[in-house]
Amino acid sequence: MAGPRYIADPEDQVQSVPLEGLIVLYHRPSGMTHLLAPPGPQILAALAGEVGDAEAVLARISEHFDLAADDPAAAIAARLGELEAAGLVRRV
Repeated sequence: MAGPRYIADPEDQVQSVPLEGLIVLYHRPSGMTHLLAPPGPQILAALAGEVGDAEAVLARISEHFDLAADDPAAAIAARLGELEAAGLVRRV
């Protein structure tokens, strides 16, 4: 069974700046600034204007990003929950 599906705002709605291995992200719709560590920025890029669940996000970022986790899909699902709580992704 597939988990919740999410979408992020299009990339033109966020502005990001790298800062010592992290990303400072300004989210225009909320007016809030966030500090993200990988794989947060990669997840947002994978969901920018595209719907996906944890498995879809994992498939999209696994070509460019290696997750060091026993269960990468569960790690992505947990991170999606954090990004949802921060208002950076929403369920569809």
